[in-house]
Amino acid sequence: MPLSVDIVAPDRTLWSGQASFVSVQSMDGSLGVYPGHEPLLSLLAPGRVKVVKVDGEDWVIDVVRGFISMDNDVVTIGARPADSDTDDYVD
Repeated sequence: MPLSVDIVAPDRTLWSGQASFVSVQSMDGSLGVYPGHEPLLSLLAPGRVKVVKVDGEDWVIDVVRGFISMDNDVVTIGARPADSDTDDYVD
């Protein structure tokens, strides 16, 4: 069973679909998520979000911060893309 993934910015959906693997750079280090992974919630550090789609194709975006949540093979990533020209978050 694949992961159901939604990656959103404050103003738009960046990517949504089915994936076999997701990797992110969390504040605690690199994190990889496969189907069946234990539930998690983590803050993202600046880095790359990589999605391996079910067809094997990679989708990649650089982010400056955000979060990842995963439960029951549903992954939600809220992030600010590195190429965003506005800061939608309050420090």
